[in-house]
Amino acid sequence: MTDKETKPSGEVHTSNLPLVRWMWRFYLSPQKGRVFAAFALMAIEGSMLGAVSYLVRPMFDNVFLAGDTGALYFVAGTVALIFVIRGGAAFGHRILMNGAGLRIVTSMQRDMVSHLMTLDSAYFQKNPPGTLIERVRGDTTAANQIWATVLAAAGRDGVSLIALLAVAISVDPIWTLIVLAGAPLLLGPVLFLQRFVRKSATGARVQAAKLSTRLDEIFHGVNTIKLNTSEMRENARLRSTVKDYLKQEMKARTGQAAIPASTDLVAGLGFALVLIYGGNQIIGGDKTVGEFMSFFTAMGLLFEPLRRVANISGAWQAARASLERIQEVFHVAPTIFSPNAPAALSIAPEAADVVFNDVALSYGDEPALSGATFTAKAGETTALVGASGAGKSTVFNALTRLVDADTGDIRVGGTSSRDLSLPDLRALFSVVTQDAPMFDESLRDNIVLNTPDVTDERLAAAIEAAHLTEFVDRLPNGLETPAGPRGSQLSGGQRQRVAIARAILRDAPILLLDEATSALDAESETRVQAALEELSAGRTTLVIAHRLSTIRAADKIVVMKNGRVIDEGPHDELLARDGVYARLYELQFSD
Repeated sequence: MTDKETKPSGEVHTSNLPLVRWMWRFYLSPQKGRVFAAFALMAIEGSMLGAVSYLVRPMFDNVFLAGDTGALYFVAGTVALIFVIRGGAAFGHRILMNGAGLRIVTSMQRDMVSHLMTLDSAYFQKNPPGTLIERVRGDTTAANQIWATVLAAAGRDGVSLIALLAVAISVDPIWTLIVLAGAPLLLGPVLFLQRFVRKSATGARVQAAKLSTRLDEIFHGVNTIKLNTSEMRENARLRSTVKDYLKQEMKARTGQAAIPASTDLVAGLGFALVLIYGGNQIIGGDKTVGEFMSFFTAMGLLFEPLRRVANISGAWQAARASLERIQEVFHVAPTIFSPNAPAALSIAPEAADVVFNDVALSYGDEPALSGATFTAKAGETTALVGASGAGKSTVFNALTRLVDADTGDIRVGGTSSRDLSLPDLRALFSVVTQDAPMFDESLRDNIVLNTPDVTDERLAAAIEAAHLTEFVDRLPNGLETPAGPRGSQLSGGQRQRVAIARAILRDAPILLLDEATSALDAESETRVQAALEELSAGRTTLVIAHRLSTIRAADKIVVMKNGRVIDEGPHDELLARDGVYARLYELQFSD
């Protein structure tokens, strides 16, 4: 990083806050109004269980045993009111928490995708699409347990426990202590299960990412699978991945289920002891039936919220595993970004020369460019030739700063590429690559992309120049026809022509053509080549070509080998030197 560069802003992307504080600051805090209102309604719902258990005592003692008719109507009306209030509060807090949870999850997904798009291309070479999709969709969905389970239990069930314990203690503190005497025995097993759940949940998310990657590869390469009759092989690999995922997921769910189940063991012991102790007191006349039934109701109602509260630790550990994986993504910082004070963009097409000066670049331990030096003059066509691995594509990547050179200097129009903001730098280029990437959108969207102020006339001219008019006119929906996933509704040549139309419409001062006509038939190639030659007039054009017939008319041909420029000049001069270029030419045209 140079003195002129600074890391991108955005606290979400770079924050090293602890997990809970990070969640609160960036995601919970904007929803705090909904969350606090939901907690208030949870408290109302939870307290209603205590009110129900409290009413059991007068129901037995005053109504059933004493026969008080007035008390009967009062108790019945109060019970009905309690359940109306409880139902309304439950409905309200569920709506509020679900709304907050969905907003938080979608905000998190949006922020993750925005952040991922700032990361270097190398990050996407190490992390396949399936893994990243699982991070964005799977981990955020798993983290949604916080709103559905953790916060609901902490709010509603926490208040229920307090209210029910208050009723139980008001009846008889000793009975309450007897029921809860075994609670300390749970501490050790619960701590062990928490660690087990967290570890298993992390493993489950990793296996889920592998499963998503496997599915992405199957669907992306389905024709290759069919043509190589490897369906059984892919099914076997998928079964193995699914088996590993199920194993880890079942471990996590087993641990989560074990935590509340352990409370039942303690509850059973406590209830048995209270029945013995309290039953003797009732027989002896020290306690009334109403007191016992009120206590028994309170404790009976208590163990369901207690079970859910006990499950908080398991649910939190599972959600935490996903949140930590999400936070890991935000902690990855790009190494390629705009300078703090970018130079003003004022590069006209007639001045857009490209200069590589002693540029070296490595991918890990593998050198891709080793002191590459050449100049592509403004308004001229410069072709890059050489065997595979010579560094031709790396020149394009370094020029557009998809990767940054380790040493050396790259200048565009006399300005160092590192001194321009990334949007300004990349706005200088129209690019057509041999893979012609498409999106599952309409042809119009695929051609226009982010090009501003596109008129119908400009679009029609670009389509005509790219030899697409006849094809588009045959389509029932014309330009609104979907291209399909990765352009699957188009042939290879059609995808290439859409990409060429995109580059023509972009009308940038520098053209980068990487085998731009490689997928075209002879007739289409002739027409598109003529369109590209017309477009390149007055513009700086860099061409990567393996078919030397397409670049014989280039103003300069740069010959590369092992990341170095070993020769350069016009076609006839290079042939006359009888060097590497002449040998490449002879190999292609020896017949």
